[in-house]
Amino acid sequence: MRNIFDSHAHYNSRQFDSDREQLLGWTLQEKGVVGIVNMGSDLESCYATLELTRRYDYIWGGVGIHPEDALDLPEDWLGQIQEMLKEPKIVAVGEIGLDYHWLDACPKDRQQEVFATQLELARELALPVAVHDREAHADTLEFLKKYKPAGVVHCFSGSWETAREILDLGMYIGLGGVVTFKNARHAVEVARNIPLERLVLETDAPYMAPVPYRGKRNDSSLIAFVAEKIGELRGMEAQAVLDVTAENTRRLFNLG
Repeated sequence: MRNIFDSHAHYNSRQFDSDREQLLGWTLQEKGVVGIVNMGSDLESCYATLELTRRYDYIWGGVGIHPEDALDLPEDWLGQIQEMLKEPKIVAVGEIGLDYHWLDACPKDRQQEVFATQLELARELALPVAVHDREAHADTLEFLKKYKPAGVVHCFSGSWETAREILDLGMYIGLGGVVTFKNARHAVEVARNIPLERLVLETDAPYMAPVPYRGKRNDSSLIAFVAEKIGELRGMEAQAVLDVTAENTRRLFNLG
């Protein structure tokens, strides 16, 4: 496989500490990976993402505050995000969104406040967003309809009906390893029906590895298995899926 573009990963994660330099330095590229967008989730990981973009030509980044990390932020958190967004290879506000599965980490009202602030920032700067939505489909959709951002709902877990509403807003849908899981009814339905020009592929690495690597550490080369599954669902070659979604990712993040 070639022309693999990972639209959402976290190579700053500790799971890559033992071999990050080897993996990003040559292994992934030897396996056909041509691009990665690494996403921050708190201030520390945003700065780590910035460093990755400076070190590797084929890595771009997003910076933002994930809903699980939205509770205890310094007063100048938004200013720090704004400064990082001035960097040429920081191309998105993300990972941001809502996560009602982990309300013990951050209550709904605080999640919504931080989400809205970052959506407003993205609108002011005309940047795309990378949106996390877990068990919060209705509220996430309400915010997206209000702010109408460019961007992607990553690791999409909602129904095809919800996906259509997101597509109607002009956004993209991100799919990854889940589409290969046996019980992934929603993801399979979306993969089968979505207009191909609005689909991007992702890992959410180191998480969500596809079958046959489910439960193990994920990396961008394993997107090949996602492309194979989607190709099977749509009656097309996996390489064609990779080619189209790579171009979609470049368009989504304005990479030329």
